[in-house]
Amino acid sequence: MPARSLLLSTAALFAVVVSPLSAGDWPQWRGPDRDGFAADDETLGPEWGENGPEELWSLKGMGKGFASVAVVGSRLYTTGNVDGAQQVIAVDLPTGDGQPSIAWSTPITDGVPKHGYDGSRSTPTVVGDKLYVTGSGGSIACLSTDGDKLWSKNFSDEYGSGNQSWGYAESPLVDGDRVIFTPGSQRAMMVVCDRHSGEEIWRAPYPEQLDGGKREAGYSSAVISEGGGVKHYVQMTGAGPIGLRATDGKVLWGSPAAANGTAVIPTPLVGGPGGDWVFVSSGYGAGAACFKLSPARGNSVKVDTVYELDGKDFQNHHGQMILSDGYIYAGTGHGGRANSPVCLKLENGRIIWGGGKDKLTGPGKGSAAVIAVGDELLFRYQSGEISRMALTTEGYEPTGLFTPRVNENDPSWAHPAVAGGVLFVREQDTLMAYRAGN
Repeated sequence: MPARSLLLSTAALFAVVVSPLSAGDWPQWRGPDRDGFAADDETLGPEWGENGPEELWSLKGMGKGFASVAVVGSRLYTTGNVDGAQQVIAVDLPTGDGQPSIAWSTPITDGVPKHGYDGSRSTPTVVGDKLYVTGSGGSIACLSTDGDKLWSKNFSDEYGSGNQSWGYAESPLVDGDRVIFTPGSQRAMMVVCDRHSGEEIWRAPYPEQLDGGKREAGYSSAVISEGGGVKHYVQMTGAGPIGLRATDGKVLWGSPAAANGTAVIPTPLVGGPGGDWVFVSSGYGAGAACFKLSPARGNSVKVDTVYELDGKDFQNHHGQMILSDGYIYAGTGHGGRANSPVCLKLENGRIIWGGGKDKLTGPGKGSAAVIAVGDELLFRYQSGEISRMALTTEGYEPTGLFTPRVNENDPSWAHPAVAGGVLFVREQDTLMAYRAGN
């Protein structure tokens, strides 16, 4: 498979419980290394027929929501609105020809959070015998993998956070014994806690570097960067991208670039040549921006804005982006026109293929949720179709297309996941499993 972006590997950070049936796990938002790639040994298998891959099973009971899934060994986790509350749902996966079953369901909110497009957003982050999840009404909870609620924090009560128009969507980041999350308030933009006890380690208020923007959490999830030789947490907030030093929360850099006044959603891309690059984007005409980090005195970093892209050239609404071998793969555009596959070069922003350059239009409508499996990409359009294509700079090479059997188009925003030779697709209350690999 092609080399990924040079990320700090989270393999050392996650105590992964691996089933002998599993080719690999998908333990958090955007996969094992939080970069959109499935585990190295996963594949999509042979060419799909006209009906797509074989459906192995389906299961109802996921509730209302747009959250993706986390898979560790023989257990899957997701979130959804069920029985008058937002809940974490655990599913025991089948072996052989068996059938899945719901192992447990634990409420993390009192009542159902109200916001635009009701339903859950957060993908659980599973580490050893614990998991971490954000409630869409503004909260974080730590649960045991047996379903016991160990600790929680309400963003309004603890940090003075306001409501998010479309609901909090962050999937918490775990770094060793720490959990990182983004309440987005003036006095607590980002918070770091001991992941076992919930005890606060540090909090960072909104910095001056992001003054003038929409000073809220945004809808993104933080990642770890070693850019410039300093470990820090990079997040896309409502007012723009920010980098905070891991040790103490000191603001290393920030920019209003690529933010918009409505909803800032995509997770930042970090890594690239030397590990010193950050690429961010959002929709609503905002475009994108690329930064290069270098060492500076006092365990700090110097940040140069390499380029900015206008929204008409590239903007990622909310389907996320893949960074591989110094090239970015994503869908570009906004609204019903957000279905154009594109490849661009990280270092200069040059469009290699697709997008406005080739006026490509994908097979579905709306923003496409994008993941990478080996040397292939999956685009799941919000109209439900899942398109398979080659991960290559040579040009747009679609190799398969199917629509999952259950397609409520509500819309279809839950990102697919591939783990243990299975493609998992969630459509609101229904979880579907399709054969992947050989």
